[in-house]
Amino acid sequence: MKRIISFSGGLGSYMAAQRVVDEFGAEDCTLLFTDTLTEDPDTYRFMDESAAHLGLTVTTIKDGRDIWGVFEDVKFMGNSRVDPCSRVLKRELARKWMEENTDPTDAVLYVGIGWDEIHRMDNITKHWAPFTVEAPLTEPPYLSRNDIIEHLHDIGIEEPNLYKLGFAHNNCGGFCIKTGQAQFLKLLKTMPERYAHHEKQQEKLFTQIKPHGFIRVTKNKKLHYLSLKEFREYVEGSGQVDMFDIGGCGCFV
Repeated sequence: MKRIISFSGGLGSYMAAQRVVDEFGAEDCTLLFTDTLTEDPDTYRFMDESAAHLGLTVTTIKDGRDIWGVFEDVKFMGNSRVDPCSRVLKRELARKWMEENTDPTDAVLYVGIGWDEIHRMDNITKHWAPFTVEAPLTEPPYLSRNDIIEHLHDIGIEEPNLYKLGFAHNNCGGFCIKTGQAQFLKLLKTMPERYAHHEKQQEKLFTQIKPHGFIRVTKNKKLHYLSLKEFREYVEGSGQVDMFDIGGCGCFV
């Protein structure tokens, strides 16, 4: 049985891989990483170190475009409901690799969602049919983020830098069209140069398509969709940010 672990560079995907290796051994396991070319540099360090601890290497696949290259080609700015970046750079790419390299009757795909995300499994399972999908972290013993970080420290591995900075996940360098106001504010405050890069790319895209923001902000009791430039100006103008609006990733859904 081939055991393919969706290896994203996140804490959950590492710990899922650890459980699979602990139960079945590393011999038939593959750590599959779909590289969006938008990742934080420290992600690669973490994946290499954690993969070595598991006795494996990372199998990396990539389309060749980053998220902005996809938006430009499909002539559409992604948002929390429609995500061409995840579809093209992750789901379709991983699906193609699975179909070319495995047999659905002799392969299991493992994802790193936790016990608090188990509601996502129905959609993931439907999307990946006829492949079998399992989520080891939805089974006991249940772990928190701090539990996984403590485990990593015990084996001499530092958690990815984005977690240290307080980001909710370690995907796409802290940028994600599915995330919320709080994370965009954190990106702006902790890595202004990276925020500026994405803002520049979005403004460039808007010269080719009709401009449409995707950051949801309520102003004067009315919902607005702001671009990255508009959100930055909103923050600089002391606009109120909902610090509970973290959003989510869910690229494999």
